[in-house]
Amino acid sequence: MSARKHTALPKARTLIEALPWLTRHHGRTVVIKFGGNAMVDEELKAAFAQDVVFLRHAGLRPVVVHGGGPQISRQLDRLGLESEFRAGLRVTTPETMDVVRMVLAGQVQRELVGLLNRHGPLAVGLTGEDARIMAATKHYADIDGERVDLGRVGEVAAVDTGAIEALLDDGRIPVISSIAHSVDGDEGQTEGGIYNVNADTAAAAVAAGLGAETLIVLTDVEGLYADWPDSDEVISELTAQQLEKLLPDLSSGMVPKMEGCLHAVRNGVHTARVLDGRVPHAILLEIFTDEGVGTMVVPDAVPDPRTAKDQP
Repeated sequence: MSARKHTALPKARTLIEALPWLTRHHGRTVVIKFGGNAMVDEELKAAFAQDVVFLRHAGLRPVVVHGGGPQISRQLDRLGLESEFRAGLRVTTPETMDVVRMVLAGQVQRELVGLLNRHGPLAVGLTGEDARIMAATKHYADIDGERVDLGRVGEVAAVDTGAIEALLDDGRIPVISSIAHSVDGDEGQTEGGIYNVNADTAAAAVAAGLGAETLIVLTDVEGLYADWPDSDEVISELTAQQLEKLLPDLSSGMVPKMEGCLHAVRNGVHTARVLDGRVPHAILLEIFTDEGVGTMVVPDAVPDPRTAKDQP
């Protein structure tokens, strides 16, 4: 009996070490953008689902926002339709939009909801169309100073969090596909039109709308590199202002992720984190330990009015 107790002690220590973080995050909302290798690797998908359910049972309020780029491209290939990208965004024709809608809501979301619900009746799937959660306007790319039409690609204009908050209050885990309804009267769209929205952008908008404690973006790199490709040193933490200065020099794949983080922390979200989704249980490591596995963006420091001096 004593030997068994002894071998179990490290487990108890690990649980106790998590106590300060459990206390700090209890009752707080966490928005997680699901993507990258974590979305296509079976073991990583299962670990992601375990992490999200753990957060829920640990007293947090997780919300998952997802895209599905690889799955959409595969389905377009099967149908003989071309995948075209401009300025890092998928050109979305009406025919492509039908595929995007089908894959996101009918395939990726269903699989993720199923993985989460292996652990209990928790996850509920939604799209940005449902209850008009996300409203979008048409997004044009700027390529070498030229305004480029990307088709049915949208920019989030407003978020109505009522349906999400109702699910959270009921103890559920909302899983939201990055599709939005069009703002009435928007150019080229009639009422009932829909847009394909970048999932990083959608997750940031949802996090800001909910006033979330944290936005977590899963990606396929270790974090934001200080001087890529000359160095693989990862920046562990930076302010919104520091990030804004770095944006023009970032790779096209990182821009929407870091722009999303910037939007989040400048609109009420306390921290935004880009994590390496190739690391199993990266979310738990980031939230409940000192061993961060990515880059954290924090709001700009606000001068303390008790010490700030009057400026001339």
